[in-house]
Amino acid sequence: MREVDPKSTPRALAFELWNKAPMPMVTLMKTLDVTPLVHLSRKRNYKFNMLLCWCIGVAAAQTEDFYLLPVGDKLMQYDKLAVNTVVATRDGGIATCDLPVSTDLEQFDRDYRSLTGQVYESGESYELGEDYMVIGTSALAGYEIDGAVNIYAGCYNNPFLIWGKYRKKWLRATLPVSFQFHHTQMDGIPAAAFLERLQGEIRQVGRKNR
Repeated sequence: MREVDPKSTPRALAFELWNKAPMPMVTLMKTLDVTPLVHLSRKRNYKFNMLLCWCIGVAAAQTEDFYLLPVGDKLMQYDKLAVNTVVATRDGGIATCDLPVSTDLEQFDRDYRSLTGQVYESGESYELGEDYMVIGTSALAGYEIDGAVNIYAGCYNNPFLIWGKYRKKWLRATLPVSFQFHHTQMDGIPAAAFLERLQGEIRQVGRKNR
C-alpha cells in the first residue's frame, strides 16, 4: 500500500468531488444467475459462499478501480486484494475474516476453510493487514432480501457486497446482490462492468468444473 497523488491518477476529479462528500457511497443492484455455483457446490462439496466470494475476488482483480481507495484525506494504491466474509463463531457471536484473492480456486478454498475455521474456533476476527484492499461481503443466507443501500460510517470506504438467500425457480437459481462503492474509487460504468464480469466468472467456473 502506498499513497499516491490523486492528480496523477484517473480519479483526480472524483477525489476532488466526492472524497469529502457527506454521502459518497453509491449502490448498484443486480440479480445474478448463480445456478452454476449451486450445482458446483453440490457436486464438489464446496461452500456456496466460498464460491461466490472467489468469483467476486477474481472479477475485482480484473477491475483496476479496485486497487485505489480513499483512506481519510489520502488516496492509497494497493497491489493485493482480499475478500472479507462474516463468520458465525462457536460462542454464538460473529467475527470477520479476510481471504487473500487467488485465481486458483483450490487454493482459495483451502484458505477459506482454514481461516474461517480459525475464526469460528477463536471468535476473533482475522485481518490480513494494510497491504490489502479489502472487499467486504455479508451473506444473510437464511433470508430473501431484495437489496441494501448506503451503509456508510465515514471511516470505512471499502467496496461492499451483500446478498441473502438464493431463489430457486424451475431449474435456475438467482440471487439479488447489492454492490456499494465509494464514488471516489469508481464511477457507475466500471461498477456495472464489474457486476457483469462477476456474472461472467460465475458462468466460467461452472463450465470449467462440469
